[in-house]
Amino acid sequence: MIKKFIRKMLGVKSKADAAGADSNEPTVLSAQEHGINPSLLSSNAIRVTQTLQEAGFKAFVVGGAVRDLLLGVKPKDFDIATNATPEQVKRLFRRAFIIGKRFQIVHVMFGQDLLEVTTFRGTVTDGAPKDEHGRVLRDNTFGEQHEDAVRRDFTINAMYYDPATQTVLDYHNGIADIRKKTLRIIGVPEARYREDPVRMLRVVRFAAKLQFTIDPATSAPISVMAPLINNVPTARVFDEMLKLLMSGHAMACLQQLRKEGLHHGLMPLLDVVLEQPLGEKFVTLALANTDERIRQGKPVSPGFLFASLLWHQVLEKWDAYKAAGEFAIPALHLAADDVLNTQTDALALQRKIGSDMRDIWAMQPRFEKRAGKTPYKLLEHPRMRAGYDFLLLRCASGEIDAELGEWWTDFIAGDGAEREHLLTVKPKQDSAAPKKRRPRRRSPRNAGDKPDSATE
Repeated sequence: MIKKFIRKMLGVKSKADAAGADSNEPTVLSAQEHGINPSLLSSNAIRVTQTLQEAGFKAFVVGGAVRDLLLGVKPKDFDIATNATPEQVKRLFRRAFIIGKRFQIVHVMFGQDLLEVTTFRGTVTDGAPKDEHGRVLRDNTFGEQHEDAVRRDFTINAMYYDPATQTVLDYHNGIADIRKKTLRIIGVPEARYREDPVRMLRVVRFAAKLQFTIDPATSAPISVMAPLINNVPTARVFDEMLKLLMSGHAMACLQQLRKEGLHHGLMPLLDVVLEQPLGEKFVTLALANTDERIRQGKPVSPGFLFASLLWHQVLEKWDAYKAAGEFAIPALHLAADDVLNTQTDALALQRKIGSDMRDIWAMQPRFEKRAGKTPYKLLEHPRMRAGYDFLLLRCASGEIDAELGEWWTDFIAGDGAEREHLLTVKPKQDSAAPKKRRPRRRSPRNAGDKPDSATE
């Protein structure tokens, strides 16, 4: 205690303090200090690090996997960092493939399990190709481990775990930020966002997913620098948006996007949708449904998710086309075309996802036809389940009468006799539906003529 007081008075730092101050020297945490449960590790991740170490290289589990392990969560993906070059890594594994232009990495495959192996990255050089806004376009500079730690985005993602010694190397006080539930970017925020604007979306995703607070200095430049995301290839933005929406905390992510001023351009008209009572309820239900399926480990269709988010834009245009005199089905197709054309440019929607969205939307009027062979044909539609789930969302949000969803629930679950009976049941008259106009009477040819009984 006295020694600490003297050091403080004299300004002398202990070894631990010096290690924390000098990012070249990590704080080394033992198994007792970090508390990682080794059983949460992937056997293939251990296999990759062990193979690299036996070949004379350094190798660590790194990034989000270490963060999740420290939080007591089993990681979905395991990334490995090493001082071996991509070519050296590739030679050590039977199924290994070098990918990437901006920075080369190696995908190592074990059956369906894919592990990403990266070589320690060096500091960004002035000669690295950049666009006019400062975004790094290509950088295959390799370096030391402490340089690699500086290149990582957030302190909680800049720790390295060695399964062999069960130690964690912490270069930027990431363990302290995890315990404080704080999200902090490494380095000068403005410079890091300029290098890669997608980091602004990652801040939002991690804050919402982990329920962490964004450090004020990390958050401050985002609203001003948000337009830089427009310079990022749309495919990268789409991938990040998909991760955000399928994080299991989709609604929290969208709310955080709005809070940080990042939603403009990513989800056009999202504000308009969320300001409409029916639209807000529909989107909230859709995202809650998605989050629940992810938590239960069930598959989630990106097509269904984006069909839900953009439905009220389609609905608005559909009503406009019908008001202009188009028949219902052609009007819906025109509305879908308008929305998909706009969003394909803005979000780089893949053709498969766009096709799924169109199918889900196009099925909705067909659910209203509950006679003859039409319901049976609809049961054979390859997107039937997605279309039916979408119908239930519309019912739950109050957009359409719940009776329609109940009828289809019974029809899908029923046997042959039950289905035939349901086809004979007349739909309840929707009080909200517009009443049909009675045909106008013809004016009698003579003033004294009376209309016959058929037109009374």
